[in-house]
Amino acid sequence: MKVDSAAFFYLRMPRIRDIGDGSQDACLVRLRAGRHEGWGQCEASPLPTIAAWDCPMSHSACHPVRDSVLGKRVDSPADIRAINESVRALSLDLLQAAHTLSGVDIALWDLLGKKMGEPVWSLLGYRKAYPKLPYASVLFGNTPRRTYERALLIRGAGFRAAKFGWGPYGRGTVREDAAQVHAAREGLGREASLLIDAGTVWVDDVAAAAGRLKALKECRARWLEEPFVSGALGSYSKLARMSGRVGLAGGEGAHDYHMAANLIEYGKVGFIQVDTGRIGGITTAKQVADLAEKKGVKYVNHTFTSHLSLCASLQPYAGLRDHELCEYPVESSVMSSALTRTRLEPGPDGFVRVPGRPGLGIAPDPAVIRRYRVPVLIRCRIRGRGSRKRQKET
Repeated sequence: MKVDSAAFFYLRMPRIRDIGDGSQDACLVRLRAGRHEGWGQCEASPLPTIAAWDCPMSHSACHPVRDSVLGKRVDSPADIRAINESVRALSLDLLQAAHTLSGVDIALWDLLGKKMGEPVWSLLGYRKAYPKLPYASVLFGNTPRRTYERALLIRGAGFRAAKFGWGPYGRGTVREDAAQVHAAREGLGREASLLIDAGTVWVDDVAAAAGRLKALKECRARWLEEPFVSGALGSYSKLARMSGRVGLAGGEGAHDYHMAANLIEYGKVGFIQVDTGRIGGITTAKQVADLAEKKGVKYVNHTFTSHLSLCASLQPYAGLRDHELCEYPVESSVMSSALTRTRLEPGPDGFVRVPGRPGLGIAPDPAVIRRYRVPVLIRCRIRGRGSRKRQKET
């Protein structure tokens, strides 16, 4: 089968708040090939992501993403990998291309899985999908008291792990940050796994991050996530030598395999977190999962948005038994929470299971798309020799 058409959908909450919550809007991708269709979601600002699909060619290494996708055959996993590689090559200098490719790649796997009658994880070569232990992913409260209250709610909901991040953490004093971490631990209780996300707040400042280690160790935090930006490999490596039993986690900002691989090889992270909606889709994420397994580093998904993204993010490591944690969004916007009728709810044992249905086994609800869809009109006018005018609505 060949990719006949692509449609991008820009969904948006009526009001966007200036907080660390990427679930307030969404960029969905729908690919069609004959009677089959596949869905994906890009974890990125929707408008530039859509533009990267349909922009004019600038030069030989700056094609629009569509040039590598439309009309291409999708009859095997190898075909999807070839499309992925083509986008990387032809759109090398189109910096938004990785985000656009991510949603397209996810949709391609969904499409192929439906045609073959197999779940995506099976197409990736896994014989079995292992259950994952979800950690409730939330923002720190504005005060330690609010963080404590959130932790109590998470504990009451039955979660055995939770991550607190962003908000005021890392922006105040060491003492203020310690109070936040202690509040989270007190609310969760002694047994739950506590994870802390600094959201790259210290950029590359090892001393600033090291000052927070005492409280993290006292509260038995399992990891400190993204103390630095993804490229600060030297800072990651230095802090890893100091952090002891508090592991370092990072990788959600990786846009390709090599960025994630460098964090493993040179940043010495103990947990590599990959967002399929950013790194180039399921294809690239699976490469990272394979490397993590080889190097003894724990692979963890990253997602803070919809269950469509959650399901896609679980596929690359579904068959890795010893990589058991998964990020689980519990504070997504109303739009993102309702995006799919099917939800990956934790079972009685507290674990999340990847669907065994063909493709992703999950799809967006058309009614939700209609409710939150924002019309987008792209106009492109090029004058001069060989001039053309193209107008497209998506």
